[in-house]
Amino acid sequence: MELIIEKTDKLQGEIIVPSSKSHTIRAVITASLAKGRSKIINPLISDDTKAAINACKALGATIEQRGSILFIEGFGINPETPENVLDMLNSGTSTNLIMGILAALGIEAEITGDSSLRSRPVTALAEALTGLGLSIEFLDNHGCPPLRISGRIKGGKINIDAGKSSQYVSSLLLACPLLEQETVISVENPAELPYIEMTLKWLDDHGIIYERNGFTWFRMSPNQSYRPFEKTIPADWSSATFPICAAAVTSSDVLIKGIDINDIQGDKAIAEYLKNMGADIETGNDSLRIKGRSIHGTELDINSTPDALPALSVVGCYAEGRTKLINVSQARVKETDRISVMAHELAKMGADIAELPDGLTIGKSSLKGTHVNGHNDHRVVMALSIAALIADDKTIIDTAEAVAVTYPDYVETMQNLGAKFKLIQEVT
Repeated sequence: MELIIEKTDKLQGEIIVPSSKSHTIRAVITASLAKGRSKIINPLISDDTKAAINACKALGATIEQRGSILFIEGFGINPETPENVLDMLNSGTSTNLIMGILAALGIEAEITGDSSLRSRPVTALAEALTGLGLSIEFLDNHGCPPLRISGRIKGGKINIDAGKSSQYVSSLLLACPLLEQETVISVENPAELPYIEMTLKWLDDHGIIYERNGFTWFRMSPNQSYRPFEKTIPADWSSATFPICAAAVTSSDVLIKGIDINDIQGDKAIAEYLKNMGADIETGNDSLRIKGRSIHGTELDINSTPDALPALSVVGCYAEGRTKLINVSQARVKETDRISVMAHELAKMGADIAELPDGLTIGKSSLKGTHVNGHNDHRVVMALSIAALIADDKTIIDTAEAVAVTYPDYVETMQNLGAKFKLIQEVT
């Protein structure tokens, strides 16, 4: 699909953003690992979360959706062996977390996904798991899916380099309480720390026993189990980033409701990033109001929030002076190399932008609409749609269907705020 956008000077209104992808995936997996019935209220139902849901169903969980509630009857420690290949679609989070679960439960399975997922390395996680005795066979591009897992890990000592993804650590944290022996995890280059903290919060809620030294060392007690639960999934700060940034670069007054400033999600830092740039933002316990006005460039260390890089690169085009986004090299191994992609696509629109090894440097720019490539990356498509709001003339973004990965109603939401968005089916 193509998203056609005309310059929009003002956004106005109230919106509710989708529920958290990261929380939903952790909820589905831990509920499936519990013996008994769990109730997940207001989960995100998107392409990424469907990957986790389908994988857990293949392992024997009974998952039923009734309106805005998921009921999950878990398989506990007695999963089924999947009859078919586990297609993880575009979900790196689901892939990494499920790899650990398969290893802990001794389930032989093959994992694959779309072309983007098949280019994303899982080498560090695979090496940690094989170091404990697991067998992993890469079937095509070495270090990336598709892959076949067999064997079972029992515990021991693990060293893992987490510089490219916090998901590797989260995978081990979720899996190791199920093992027969104690596990000690030593982490090098921990990154995206709020996502690790989120996983630990889920362990805490389940009563899982562990010790930790910051984010570099964990001792997981063995022979533990997950328990059924009822939980409401909070709104997704990663998704909220896009309408927030859209309001920041236009003459707007937008109220975003239903978000929890106290939630563990790292991307809530978007409010502080923009305040540091001079944005008019008011936060409440469950809402955020942003009014567009002039802002200035600054240097932002966004290691903990790599998903914010695409949107912030557009904010940098609007801000007076120069903006520098640093310490986020892991953004190069997401659905795309987001550093390179955002530099290339915004340059097409006339942006003063340059790549750094670990980020971007951006100067205030007068953008001009043109045809840009969304690279089938949901966050790239949404970020370019923000750029289109402040660009002269019309902008056309291809692969716009990618927004369904995390924000299925994104186009409708932005239209309701007054954005001149039009989604069309491409003519083949």
